[in-house]
Amino acid sequence: MSWTAKPSGTATVERRAEPYLTSEMKSHLTDVILPRFETKRAATIPGLHLLQHAYNWIPPQAIEELAAFLELDPGSVLDTASFYEEFWTVPRGEHIVAVCRSMACEFCDSAAITKVCEQELGIGLHETTADGKFTLVELECMGSCGSAPVSLFDEDLHEFVTPERMRQIIRDAMNGQRPKVEQTTSDLSLPQQNGH
Repeated sequence: MSWTAKPSGTATVERRAEPYLTSEMKSHLTDVILPRFETKRAATIPGLHLLQHAYNWIPPQAIEELAAFLELDPGSVLDTASFYEEFWTVPRGEHIVAVCRSMACEFCDSAAITKVCEQELGIGLHETTADGKFTLVELECMGSCGSAPVSLFDEDLHEFVTPERMRQIIRDAMNGQRPKVEQTTSDLSLPQQNGH
């Protein structure tokens, strides 16, 4: 669970002239999303996905606009956005570096992987580098416990990660190279029997 405590009662919302929830998004919600649900409230998560896909995060103004469109209070939309780890209510970096913190990865010293990330990037967890390139997070489980510890660099899963390998992944990315995903599961194929 990812509830985030915020000073919501005293927060001010920075505004821009053009809306985040565009007329195209409203049409998509009206024509495609809303007909699938019995209530407008049920379209909160698809609406948040639309906004995050468009802007790489969900600005406070966008939360207010989606709430108004769905006829909800902004707090309900913010509660949903801050509950799920997949939604970002603060700007995030161009690249996401995620370290798994599940039991299996923890047992295999994922803390050492996180520490290397913090050292190489010069940031802590849930922070973004000053140049806006990298954001560092830990995620609860990446579904790859058999190859722990694991990390994600954007959408690429890196298995059996060592601190040295993580350091190389980050340095490659900082040099503008896509970090190479090492093949780690190729020897898991089943042996053939009876010539088949």
